[in-house]
Amino acid sequence: MTICSPKKSPMGVSYSLPRSISSILLSIGGLAVFLLFGSCVLVSHPIGSAVQAYFLSVDPFGKPALFRQSNARTDGHGEAVVIQTFAMSNGRNPLLSSVNASNDSPGLNSGANDGNFEDASAPITSINPNNTKAVDGGSCDLYHGKWFYDPAGPLYTNNSCPIITQMQNCQGNGRPDKEYEYYRWKPSQCDLPRFDGRKFLKLMRGKTLAFVGDSVARNQMESLLCILWQVESPKNRGNRRMQRWYFRSTDTYIARIWSSWLVHKTTDAFGFAPEGMDKLHLDLPDETFFDLLPQFDVVVLSSGHWFAKRSVYIHKGEIVGGQLWWPDKSRPMVVDNVKAFGISVETILTAISTHPNYKGLTLVRSYSPDHYEGGAWNTGGSCTGKTRPAEDSEVAENGFTKAMHGRQVAGYEAAVRANNGSSIVLMDVTGAFGYRHDGHPGPYRSLDPNKKTQRGPHGEPPPQDCLHWCMPGPVDTWNELLLETVRREFEGGGGGRTV
Repeated sequence: MTICSPKKSPMGVSYSLPRSISSILLSIGGLAVFLLFGSCVLVSHPIGSAVQAYFLSVDPFGKPALFRQSNARTDGHGEAVVIQTFAMSNGRNPLLSSVNASNDSPGLNSGANDGNFEDASAPITSINPNNTKAVDGGSCDLYHGKWFYDPAGPLYTNNSCPIITQMQNCQGNGRPDKEYEYYRWKPSQCDLPRFDGRKFLKLMRGKTLAFVGDSVARNQMESLLCILWQVESPKNRGNRRMQRWYFRSTDTYIARIWSSWLVHKTTDAFGFAPEGMDKLHLDLPDETFFDLLPQFDVVVLSSGHWFAKRSVYIHKGEIVGGQLWWPDKSRPMVVDNVKAFGISVETILTAISTHPNYKGLTLVRSYSPDHYEGGAWNTGGSCTGKTRPAEDSEVAENGFTKAMHGRQVAGYEAAVRANNGSSIVLMDVTGAFGYRHDGHPGPYRSLDPNKKTQRGPHGEPPPQDCLHWCMPGPVDTWNELLLETVRREFEGGGGGRTV
């Protein structure tokens, strides 16, 4: 080892410094001078803002770089795209933007490309999980707003829930895209919180919630169970008359009762209607669930789609119409299926609101729109290839859906006049879900490895389901709306369209 010869200090003290240490000190001093000079130049130069963005996580426009990056994602093919928002409010067109840029990583796009996405005409929705604006006492309209992309993803997966009906298990059935699982609903006036399973069970402590109606009611019930399953595994306590699941921690039951039309049905011969046909007594409630009503604290009603089925309509003891049936052309048909639906809604809600032993909360989930484009379910209608919510320009008005929704609302409003103290809320989801043509199983309805998923050589679509909803998927939003409605009711906020 080489040692430097000692030198005398002015105080007469000997010291020595290795040459290597002297070199290091000189290098550090030079580097400090360089950085000081460089920082002055960069701050004054236009690219200084870019350097600030890199080090300080602030972009040249004064926005946190982290939030700007959260607006970029990959589409599953290595392409980064701007997150779109889909607005549905008073018929105004949504402001949408989509820009592709190369991206070698499977994650978020780099901050260097953020400038390509800046567009004043394309509003970007950022997510603040700590926002408590939703808890507003019930004054916020939950049903006008927009769909936004939430990178947090769904509340469960098809692998974390054991009770998904196979026809709604879109990922399990081979659907290749998943973007439809990532869009959430944002009301215009407030934020709709992500579903909190523990909060829901706490609100429902010692209570029973029943879904009553058709297969779309089953769709929503299974969605709710899948969400709650992530908190607690329930016990199956059902029977032939009623599906029922028990959450022991809060003594809560979630039940479902099948009722296709919600009104009384017979198959016996009646007048000129032969035996064997379904005959709907539009002025009588369906005793299948009506007799059980006092057992429930919250009831969610779902109906409408079975009114497209072949049936006979009876009102006040007379045949007044039919669907896909009217043999006597000399007799005028007074009630078609749309009118019959409206009458049935008024009948069941009036009966519920005047029931002497039921004072619970009743939610009428409005008509669930289907998306059979180019035809009906049995005449070539299709939702194949839809992978994200529709833009305003893509939403085709469905005359039947509009008519059914209108009659349902009219029936609801007519029933409130006879209310006897129970709360009835209209969950008016029809307009918002008109944008979700991407949320249906389409051709991915089964595990069949040989199922057709593409159009045929002449453009004919494969068999598909454009009525029910994938799970996870948009249907989970119904239960976020359900939780908010229950919260308002049980915490004393009220609100919504309640009577």
